Amino acid sequence: MNTLNGYSPDQLQHVARYAEDLAEHKSREARLEEESEDDEIDERPDDLPDDVPSKATITIKEINDNRYYYWQWQEGDKVKSKRGSSAGSP
Repeated sequence: MNTLNGYSPDQLQHVARYAEDLAEHKSREARLEEESEDDEIDERPDDLPDDVPSKATITIKEINDNRYYYWQWQEGDKVKSKRGSSAGSP
């Protein structure tokens, strides 16, 4: 904690963004692991691109007031992603 007290506001914002990204990554990994253990096969959503597996989830990132949508799924030990639309919907 004392280390953070010596950081500038800009450095603290970078640390906060990193911590948020890390938390999202760990949550996504846990969710993907849980889904990969699930034996039940869900129906393929209508808006899912052909080259994206049905187990994929949507991740939304907001950068400079713009929303970006990414389909993400796990293949073996790797997390794969494909960018969707940056306008109002995936």
